[in-house]
Formats: sequence, structure tokens, C-alpha cells
Amino acid sequence: MGAAPEVESEDGFSFKPFGRLMFDAGLSALPASSGLEDGFGQELRRARLGVEGDIPGGFGYKLELDFAGNEVEITDAIVTYDAGSVDVTLGQHNGFQSLEELTSSRFSSFIERAAFTDAFGFERRLGISAQYGAGDVLVQGGLFTSNIDDLPDDSWSVDGRAVYAPKLGDTQLHFGSSLHYRELESPTSVRYRQRPLVHFTSTRLIDTGTIGAQSEFGAGLELAAISGPFHVAAEGYRQQVSRRHGLDDVAFKGGYIEAGMFLTPGDSRGYRGGRFNRTRPTNPVGEGGIGAVQVNLRYDYLDLNDGPIAGGTQNGLFASLIWTTTDFTRLQLNYGRLEYDNAAVAVGNGLRDYSADVIGMRAELDF
Repeated sequence: MGAAPEVESEDGFSFKPFGRLMFDAGLSALPASSGLEDGFGQELRRARLGVEGDIPGGFGYKLELDFAGNEVEITDAIVTYDAGSVDVTLGQHNGFQSLEELTSSRFSSFIERAAFTDAFGFERRLGISAQYGAGDVLVQGGLFTSNIDDLPDDSWSVDGRAVYAPKLGDTQLHFGSSLHYRELESPTSVRYRQRPLVHFTSTRLIDTGTIGAQSEFGAGLELAAISGPFHVAAEGYRQQVSRRHGLDDVAFKGGYIEAGMFLTPGDSRGYRGGRFNRTRPTNPVGEGGIGAVQVNLRYDYLDLNDGPIAGGTQNGLFASLIWTTTDFTRLQLNYGRLEYDNAAVAVGNGLRDYSADVIGMRAELDF
């Protein structure tokens, strides 16, 4: 498995297919008295195919579809324009929230992103954005409506992100911040909730329930460093909701801190364009080597309690072992221990403070 071939015409048109395939399986252990379904689970997490290329005049395009889940969804559908130091993007694409969210699932250090990213509804939306990059500075901003699958929807949002990424010797540093504002028109409510690390379970043990809302405002901070085989990363994010009918605002928060290292000599985590990038093993399988072996530890936090909203708090301790066999193939093993306080789902005699354990495995490839 390697990079897909690219076809290019003499007048500057190009066409390149790409894709990814991720299969997950594992176990979840919830309190026996919860009555919730746990045990073995599996799913085809992502099955994506797409095409991208260039159009004469500085334009480009990208279209990607996801076939997982017995349905077809549009992930990216964009037209781009390269104006030198400024890139303009029109169509469905990611907003500018969080290092973790913007890092591709192909290059993440755990099988699922930090809890706050999914809980707070980070997703691709239809819109227009611009990105300016010069030296160690990256500035991104955009105006968005909603995900294509949710249209028609009159809601709109503004996202902005700034990154300073200097390199000190052999150490790559990353300092970032982001802001998000969304005006809700239809629907006029939000709901924040989260699974216990793995996606193959539908159980959400923390859940705000439906909140009548007129807007949401989010702010995040990002820190990361890569030095040889070592990396560290940390983020914090706060999401404030303006409620309807004169009710007081509520705010929720989440974040994580992680550290990781490669056990194989010469290997390091990739970084490019304000986010983590591909790891390329120094000695890949098939070329006389064993690939790259990486271990990671993470503390993950999500608090969905504020005022009258009692969605619960989730504290997670996670470990991952990643075997990157080649540039385009990986195997992962994850373990998570999650502690819940004031969980939305009660067990036993109304107990809302308890723990859960999960194990997740993933086999993945991309091209």
C-alpha cells in the first residue's frame, strides 16, 4: 500500500484518487447494575473514497465520500484557490477548532479524538474560509452554515484560529488558540454528550439533554511539542451556551494532556500546517524493518455540569500502543479507564458516581 498515482494533463489539470479504511473492535465494561449493553463491539469506523486535483489558474478541488455505517455521507466537497500566501476554500470542510479536531484520524494518537471535540459538535460545515501562512505564523478564519446533511438550516457560525509554530533546534513547538461563535436558528437547541472513548458503543454516560439555545460561543487553547521520538500535547476548551427565554447562560469545558514516545530508533511524529501529520517509519515492514512502534498516555476531561444542567463529568486515563508498519498502514491497541461523577445514567440504587473500562483495537490503511 502506498500513495495513489496522480494523473496530470499538459494544460495543468490533475486527478488523484485517495481513501482510507478503518476497522475497529473491542470490549466495553460498564457497571453490571446499569442495564446498559456492553461487552464486545465492532464496526467499520471509516470507509472513505475521494478524488482531488488542480485546475489551471490556481484552483483546486476535493470530493470525499464516507461509506461506513450502511449509508453514504459527504465529508469534504470543496473548491480552493491559491493566492500565494492566502488560500481560499469554498464548500463543506472543517471549521477551525482544536489541534485535535484538525489532525486527521489517520495520524491521531488514539482511536478517537479528545472527548470535548465530539461532545461540543465539532464537524464539517458548508462555508467559505481563508488561511494565511507566513513563516511560523498561521491564521485561519471562516463563515459557515451547517453540515450538508443538516440542510436546510438557517444557523450560521464564525470560526477563527491562530497558530505560532516555531522550531527551536530539532524541537517543533506549537502554540494555538481558536474562537467559535454560532447563532442557532433552526433547530433552536443543542445537546452535548459523549461515549466512553470507543465509537462502536452507542452508550453515552454523560449527557446534557436538550438545551433550548440561541447561540454558543467556544474558546480553546492548544500547546504541543515534538522532539525526536517524544511528543506532548495539551488543549483546553470552554463552550458557553446562551439559553432562550431569558434563562441564565451555562458553560461547559473539556481538555486533555498527553505524552508519547517512539520505541523504535529514528522515528518521530509528523507535523505540518498547524497540525500533526503522517509518521513515516525509518525502517518499514517489507524493507527489512519492523516499522515504528509508539506508546502514548493521555488524561482526558469533560465537564457537562453547570447551573441547572447536570450532564455529568468524565475523567479518562487512556493508553495506546501504535504499530505503524508502513507509511500507509497502522495497527492500534487502546485502553481506557473512565471515572464518572454525577453521570446522566444512574446505576444500581440511583448511583451516579462509578467507573467504566474499555479496550479498543483498530486496523487501518490509507492511500
